Amino acid sequence: MRRGQILRHEVIVGVERRRFWPDEMKLSILREVGVGGATVTDVARRHDVTRQHIYQWRRQLKDKGLWPEPEGMAFLALDAPDLPLTSEPESATGAPAEIGFANGRILRCPPGMAEAEIIQLIRLVETA
Repeated sequence: MRRGQILRHEVIVGVERRRFWPDEMKLSILREVGVGGATVTDVARRHDVTRQHIYQWRRQLKDKGLWPEPEGMAFLALDAPDLPLTSEPESATGAPAEIGFANGRILRCPPGMAEAEIIQLIRLVETA
């Protein structure tokens, strides 16, 4: 050792923590997302994992066929009363009407649907 040279020592505390999560446990954790308003972050904290784990598990289980793909249309609760239509309904041969909401969601209605029916649909979706 030369004069003025400093020795460095690194102390390793603990052991690297790698856990094994069986598919059944992953499924159970994934099913908690959305229940009672629980977000991915809430569920990840509850189980001491990262949000990325949740997303990665979802992708892995979809690849294995254990996590269902979303089917068809889903209605979501909206907190936006009396929003205007972004486009008027067109004739029966035209394009579908699109209703844009402040939160970025879009509701598409079939061509030829009456404005009164569209308004009723908006109200039904808002109260769902």
